[in-house]
Amino acid sequence: MASDQGSFDEIAPEVFAVHSVDTTDVGYRVPAVLEIVGVTYRQLDYWARSELVTPSVKAATGSGSQRLYSFRDILALKIVKRLLDAGISLRNIRVAIEFLAERGTTDLARTTLISDGTTVYEATSDDEVIDLLRGGQGVFAIAVGHTVADLAGTVATLPAETVVDDTQPVEVVDELAHRRATRRQSA
Repeated sequence: MASDQGSFDEIAPEVFAVHSVDTTDVGYRVPAVLEIVGVTYRQLDYWARSELVTPSVKAATGSGSQRLYSFRDILALKIVKRLLDAGISLRNIRVAIEFLAERGTTDLARTTLISDGTTVYEATSDDEVIDLLRGGQGVFAIAVGHTVADLAGTVATLPAETVVDDTQPVEVVDELAHRRATRRQSA
């Protein structure tokens, strides 16, 4: 299960390379994040203000400023939403999100989060998943690697912005969008 997920490059090599997923130079605006994660602006704003998940590309700096969330921020937000929907407390979710923030993308691709409804456990191999289930810890699980792959496919279709300096976001087109545009022009 978890160990069979492979690296991110093996899961979705055509969508993103690992180095582009981990960048904090490319970000997505709040409306796109709300749609992907499935939360309200009020929830997203609260999570940013309470520092549960803060935008790592560009934080809000006052009225009218735009937050820009990285791929990893959106991944964390999706996991927060799934854990909240499962009834996990915000305190335990904070611990899980801190854990995820310390991991590289390849580590995340091998990780499964398992919860008994109270505590969140990490499993990085089939044996660990089985041990947790045998011990009665499992109520639900999140295969982070599959969430990464699904999210990569979704994010590839969205307009992204890159921050050249802290004040000037510039719109960019990802490689997949560039290929599609080129194909349309030649047709």
